[in-house]
Amino acid sequence: MRPARFPFRRLAAFAAMLAACAGPALAEPSADRPGTDLRGRLYDWADGVLVVAHRACHAAAPSRGMTGSLPENSLAALDRCVALGVDMVEIDVRRTADGALVVMHDATVDRTTNGRGRVSQMSLRRFKMLRLGAVDGGLAEAPPTLEEYLARARGRILVNLDVKEPIAEQVAQVVLASGAAGQVLVKARAEADAAPMADLPAYSGLAFMPMVGAADGRGVRDPAGITTRQALAENRIPAIELCDLRRSEFRAVRAAARLARVRLWSNALAAKGVKGVWTRAWAGGAAADGRRTWARLIDDGVTVIQTNRPAALLDYLDARALRGRAPPVVNAAL
Repeated sequence: MRPARFPFRRLAAFAAMLAACAGPALAEPSADRPGTDLRGRLYDWADGVLVVAHRACHAAAPSRGMTGSLPENSLAALDRCVALGVDMVEIDVRRTADGALVVMHDATVDRTTNGRGRVSQMSLRRFKMLRLGAVDGGLAEAPPTLEEYLARARGRILVNLDVKEPIAEQVAQVVLASGAAGQVLVKARAEADAAPMADLPAYSGLAFMPMVGAADGRGVRDPAGITTRQALAENRIPAIELCDLRRSEFRAVRAAARLARVRLWSNALAAKGVKGVWTRAWAGGAAADGRRTWARLIDDGVTVIQTNRPAALLDYLDARALRGRAPPVVNAAL
């Protein structure tokens, strides 16, 4: 889907209007949709740090008595997130050869199941015959369809969809038909000069988050301007996802996001989010997704953190009393 161009001569006027209207009176999501209460904190930019489990809660959580790992993007990992009190799960959506939407991160099923082949080249029937790999080397549940996943999550937890293919319209149809639309957040990359993407037909009736920053090693022009334009959507956005921003770019995006009263979302995994958070000495793998990273992100003003270690992050936030109240921006000058 190609975003419409945004007329720059109107930007200053709209930005002024945004500043005037960015107070607490901004409309919240409609209360007549299931899941609205679940996402209330997501839309409250000052209400503490939210935890997003990357591919659900597949990692062990020994501090909570959960010592075993689970298959990523599985229904069992979703249930664990609910038990832990995680705010949101992030899952990946692809389409089978016969048009079904399924939950799978990789383009192939080789790494995570007992089968081989590309998702896009297999039927739903063949896909559902697969079994996700269990931590003990055995086999677990079948990989879920998007409908199955949303049915399991409905009324229990927020769901962020990382749509891996250009199938936004079909994804929206499935979400709206699921009865869980009020707790689903979709996202897509916002390019320079693009009109507010949340107002595109594909995202009507859904919570939408623009992704701002570099893509595939390519920088982006004026990420702060993109943030301001995207925040002008009539379909109010709850957050901006930061994508490989330099420190100077991050500062400008942070200022624009605070003016618009939207959250900053960052991935705590290596080589994502904000450049400078990870250093060569301790970047990579779980070492990057730890207390030093979380502290730096929070002190810089990030209030939504996507992690592979949701239980450990919850423990850290509880210890700092950062659940349910706005943390101070310690590094405001950085």
